[in-house]
Amino acid sequence: MVNRGEELEVTISDFAFGGKGIARLSSEKGDYVLFVQNAFPGQKVLVRVTKKRKKHAECNLLSVLERSPMEKMNDYQEISGAPFIFVPVEIQENYKKEVTLHVYRKLGNIKNIKELFDEMISSPSHYFYRNKMEYSFSSIEHELETDSEKDDAFALGFKRRGTWWKVESLNKPSGMFDVEWETFIKTFREFLKDTGLPAWHPPRKEGFFRHIVVRKSFYEDKLLINLVTSSQGKDRFKIQEVGDFLQKHFGHRIAGFQHTINDNVADRAKIENGATHLVFGKNVVEEHLLGLRFEISMESFFQTNPKSAELLYTKAIDYVFDEGNTLDNEVVMDLFCGTGTIGQLLAVKNPSVQIVGVDIVEEAIEDAKRNALKNNLSNVEFIASDVGKFLYNFPNYKGKIKTLVLDPPRAGIAPKTLLKVISLSAKRIVYISCNPSTQARDAETLISAGYTMKKISLVDQFPHTSHIEAVALFERV
Repeated sequence: MVNRGEELEVTISDFAFGGKGIARLSSEKGDYVLFVQNAFPGQKVLVRVTKKRKKHAECNLLSVLERSPMEKMNDYQEISGAPFIFVPVEIQENYKKEVTLHVYRKLGNIKNIKELFDEMISSPSHYFYRNKMEYSFSSIEHELETDSEKDDAFALGFKRRGTWWKVESLNKPSGMFDVEWETFIKTFREFLKDTGLPAWHPPRKEGFFRHIVVRKSFYEDKLLINLVTSSQGKDRFKIQEVGDFLQKHFGHRIAGFQHTINDNVADRAKIENGATHLVFGKNVVEEHLLGLRFEISMESFFQTNPKSAELLYTKAIDYVFDEGNTLDNEVVMDLFCGTGTIGQLLAVKNPSVQIVGVDIVEEAIEDAKRNALKNNLSNVEFIASDVGKFLYNFPNYKGKIKTLVLDPPRAGIAPKTLLKVISLSAKRIVYISCNPSTQARDAETLISAGYTMKKISLVDQFPHTSHIEAVALFERV
């Protein structure tokens, strides 16, 4: 029916979990299904087949040829990270809700999921909600006006969908990040181009300018900026002039400006891949979440949409205290705790509770400890450890934990670790997930082990993307 690498023009007729549009090719043997990442019903699209199976194929979206009747055009620049920017939010949320609940029925075998469904929580802000953005440089530019590739260019923006080597320059706000910064970025691009130093050439692994990473504090209304370059031409680069240019345009809004020299050929902006120095200001910003203070560095893990995260954590806390549960003098275990946000919120809610937070990322645990001190919390303890090994090394917790909070990474909980979690015999488990498909898989295991799903809510943390978060309450039967 189709071949790997083949390019096709198809019309999207339906929507699947994970932001995949569905197209169907008719044949004598029945419909052949194409799953197209980031496509929306009603669109006519150009796709490339990446994986071929007997009854379906996976495809990359190359371009949208005709818009869906459901899309309403606006003045934001469409970027690969926000494929549904022209779809009204209420339509996005309805599709996300329906396909996600279907995942729990199919993967979790939870037939009554609609009866357990609590609510769909919308993001308080549908635009400009992100607190961190990473922009890429490339000397290979995809020009939106001509839909063509230009070499020997100086592009600054986002990778063209389906490519790793060329960048679409951001010429106006994307609707996702700080509007003042993204209005300014075109001017900043021209300023950096005038230095005479080249943008990075991904295939050749050479050039100077590589990335710009910007983190925003909504509480302070300030930006922390990190310019990532190679060392190829650093002797001709005057970083202080760049800092002066930023201060001229933003003044007090720049909390700090950092410069990272990264000669690692991997195309990543991670600071650990290079040497960083602070040009001026601070290397942290402060954010507030439900009354707690959090000091955030460029590399700290923190919720990307803080205002929506407040609603997510409020729902999780409601589930912890469901039906009058008080946690008085209990030990609550917060596994995969990250920077310890929810544990600290529980510690404030009931000072008699003792929180034990565990996460494998040492930097996150150090952030958690520092922020707990900043918030004057003494009833919290944070431990850097692999969750599975921690549960093995501390068997004394078995039978003593009545409430567990889980917030694992997108891959979910490793099967052996989940069995160790179950062995703690907690009466109540509140499971936060950034990937409902893995939560549905884990839910089936929990139910088989004697738990029942009591309720579940979905949170639209990331409007205009396929992502959705879930928080579920499980209780031991």
